[in-house]
Amino acid sequence: MRDILERLLAFDTVSSRPNMALMTYVKGLLEEAGLAVTLVPDAEGGKANLYASTGPAGLGGVMLSGHTDVVPVEGQTWTKPPFALTEADGRYYGRGAADMKGFVACATAAMLDAARRPLKVPLHLALSYDEEIGCMGVRSLIDLLADAPVKPRFCIVGEPTGMQVATGHKGKVALRATCTGREGHSALAPMALNALHLAADFIGAVRRLQAEVAATGLKDGDYDVPYSTLHVGKMSGGVQVNIVPNHAVLDFEIRSLAGEDVAGLIRRLEAEAEAIVAPLRAEFPEAAIKVERLWDYPGLGTPSDAAVVNFVKGLTGANGTIKVAFGTEGGLFDQRLGVPTVICGPGSMAQGHKPDEFVAVEQMDRCQAMLAELVNRLEAGV
Repeated sequence: MRDILERLLAFDTVSSRPNMALMTYVKGLLEEAGLAVTLVPDAEGGKANLYASTGPAGLGGVMLSGHTDVVPVEGQTWTKPPFALTEADGRYYGRGAADMKGFVACATAAMLDAARRPLKVPLHLALSYDEEIGCMGVRSLIDLLADAPVKPRFCIVGEPTGMQVATGHKGKVALRATCTGREGHSALAPMALNALHLAADFIGAVRRLQAEVAATGLKDGDYDVPYSTLHVGKMSGGVQVNIVPNHAVLDFEIRSLAGEDVAGLIRRLEAEAEAIVAPLRAEFPEAAIKVERLWDYPGLGTPSDAAVVNFVKGLTGANGTIKVAFGTEGGLFDQRLGVPTVICGPGSMAQGHKPDEFVAVEQMDRCQAMLAELVNRLEAGV
């Protein structure tokens, strides 16, 4: 596992860059062990998903899932090389160590172990790209599996949960509001329509709706933030200070609890946008705030008494379950492929996306123990 992790961390697989070198490395390891491996490349051929299986064909089995892309390191102050393995103080450091090349290393090692065993139930490995930018890459792999005659019975997504069994996370929709005003000289600013001001008014509407949802909306106490959230993450517009800008764009998101009327929330914001610009159109007919959906992924809500939950709890020795604040590909496997899914992996997301990212050696040991027990059970047919 450690050797595999060292190689994985050395690949710079920031989402804006190719991951094919990493996938080729994993593919070579698995094929050398006799596994059947399929790469699903993107249109440009620089990125790919990977799917591998070992054990008897025609049975569902268990799928281990992980993503291979990582977030950028630019602008962060690292004291250790981000694209190399540093072992110190009982930790493995490197970009992606926690999120989530640590699990990918454990899962790859488990596949190599399983390849040497007479499994009665198959084990599968699904590795994806572009998870960090909206779970985009895995969708072509899901399309491939949807056409397969037999699908996995269970899926374990190895995002970092401290090796606790997580049954749920919120869904997410990313949206964009494009604001159109009228340009002008800043000395005559009241005679123009400032698109950044329109954007600011729309942000106010987002914040008011968030306050309402927090006060009176759905609640789920299993989450650290027990309600759906609306958040503006990016705003841009303008050329220079002496020009009133005629164009501004803001990107925002809704992270929703199961059962939330997300479409209704979007309609509310569209109505707020129209209310902002409607009084201005007599003087500025071009005034507009257009809301568009960029991408989304579904939440995960596996029942706590589901067979997959009890199965993975049996592997880890866990007594309870948790829900996680961050999104994963689990909702796509569950809702679009129909494969019951839980999240369970080494490390903590509190370390993800930060400088000097790490996963504790103890967490990796626990993950390896879980996967060793999994392979034992698949060999025994239970």
